[in-house]
Amino acid sequence: MSAHPLFAALAGGPPRRSDIVATDGWATIDTSREILVHRTRRATADEWAWVFAHLLIHLGLDHASPNRPVPDRAASAAYDVAVNRFLSALKLGRPVVDLPAVLPATDEDPLARLWRANGVPDEHTRCGVNGGQSDVTTAAWTGWGKPPDWPARFAVGLSAAATAAVDVAGGVRSTLSDSRGRVDDWTAALGWFVSSYPLMGALAASMTVVAEVELARNWDIRVAAVSAVAGEIYVNPLAGLTPGEWRFVMAHEMLHAALRHGERVGGRDPYLWNVAADLVINGWLLEMGVGTMPEGALYDAELKGLSAEEVYDRIARDLRRYRKLATLRGVGLGDVLGQPLPHPGEARRASGLDDIYRRALSTGLAYHDESRGLLPAGLVEEIRALEHPPLEWDAQLARWFEEHVPSAQPTRSYARASRRQASTPDIPRPGWVRPERPELLPTYGVVLDTSASMDHRLLGKALGAIASYSKARDVPAARVVYCDAAPYDAGYVPVDEIAGRVRVHGRGGTVLQPALNLLDHAEDFPREAPVLIITDADCDTLRVRRTHAYLIPSGASLPFTPRGPVFRVQ
Repeated sequence: MSAHPLFAALAGGPPRRSDIVATDGWATIDTSREILVHRTRRATADEWAWVFAHLLIHLGLDHASPNRPVPDRAASAAYDVAVNRFLSALKLGRPVVDLPAVLPATDEDPLARLWRANGVPDEHTRCGVNGGQSDVTTAAWTGWGKPPDWPARFAVGLSAAATAAVDVAGGVRSTLSDSRGRVDDWTAALGWFVSSYPLMGALAASMTVVAEVELARNWDIRVAAVSAVAGEIYVNPLAGLTPGEWRFVMAHEMLHAALRHGERVGGRDPYLWNVAADLVINGWLLEMGVGTMPEGALYDAELKGLSAEEVYDRIARDLRRYRKLATLRGVGLGDVLGQPLPHPGEARRASGLDDIYRRALSTGLAYHDESRGLLPAGLVEEIRALEHPPLEWDAQLARWFEEHVPSAQPTRSYARASRRQASTPDIPRPGWVRPERPELLPTYGVVLDTSASMDHRLLGKALGAIASYSKARDVPAARVVYCDAAPYDAGYVPVDEIAGRVRVHGRGGTVLQPALNLLDHAEDFPREAPVLIITDADCDTLRVRRTHAYLIPSGASLPFTPRGPVFRVQ
């Protein structure tokens, strides 16, 4: 039925077999447009088409509205008359019941009152598809927000059917059910950004919409979710949103992907971070006037102008309240997915996602026309920040070495003569020599967490980078202290041997403060020398008196507020 323009806005998921249907009935429909069919009924395609059309017209004529009283026998018969009168003019399918030769022209409500007073004529008692019982049942709406306006959708379908009839007459379509030219609301919403909204046009062109009922049901997606890795937006075709609301949802999910909210979570609670990002994005979209925000979407006017990080810090103080809020995916579920969902024909994206999304938003900002409306300052600030992404951890570490571990400065000395100039070969000149006294050579300390929880890949990357930067700064050796349950002083270790000499001891928990105290009291370790602390962040609260920095895994968070820089090793 979804291919027919009249029913495209009403049709939902596939029918479900149920025992609720009367023993001599065919099917029923409820407020949520769920169709239940008899378990053992068999019929031709034309007969099923008539049954389903009959039920969907009930929905379109508002017979299943929860605001109506439960239909009695007279009302059910009057509803069937109105539907069959419409179907006879439509000439769709083959009736599965015997219809009277003449159908009353009276509207259903006056006809129901008349039949309550005088009785329902015998020829009209079984003109529905549920064996003489009511074809419609009222049920609580299970979709997103408030129930859709089914009569309004039916009116849209009537308009689309009239347009399709003109197309058939003009030869554009072969039949009314020819779906050429028909575009789903979510696809149309994505296309609108490409054609009419430059800021996110490049983003929309790179995204793919996956609209599968089973996928949405299996992954508890009430409206939509996004995977930046796959460049896919997963929508629930049964969400029941208007075209304007789908436009809002598409923009919402695209901004999640482009602003890399999935990768910016760090050590935060993923769901609360998702809620914070939702509040910020929805505020921007309302300010920009993009589409219509769906009923129930997250918004708080008091948070206007705050970044996602600032909003997270605020809502983290009230966990009970904010954990009950729903994203576009549902309550307690984030709509920012770390990995693509498995489905037939899923996309495969190459590396360099940051570059793809950064270029898309930056290009869109450059072409954004002010006639489309002003952009929120916070959104523009984030897009500008994407144009200058933060340095990788190893580049940040190199800068730290350059600032805090100065290379050995050579001095001139006659102990080593320089090459004599050709013009004055008899005049000796001092040559450049590096310091020979150990206390004048640059060095630093390394406090290394060697507990069993440490990741070998973290050790390899961190120590390899430390060794290479030490050699570049002419650092001959570093003072290394291994530490898990107790400190182990390895003394000065040549930088070439740091990466190869480390072994994880795995002797219990991580207590790093004794290692720092050991370096503070070591007489052969300069007081101005900095310290690098390499840990998995599962450690005690540290008090570091000298210049220092931390190397921890990406996504980890220290159990205290660090005073020195934190380099997150990926």
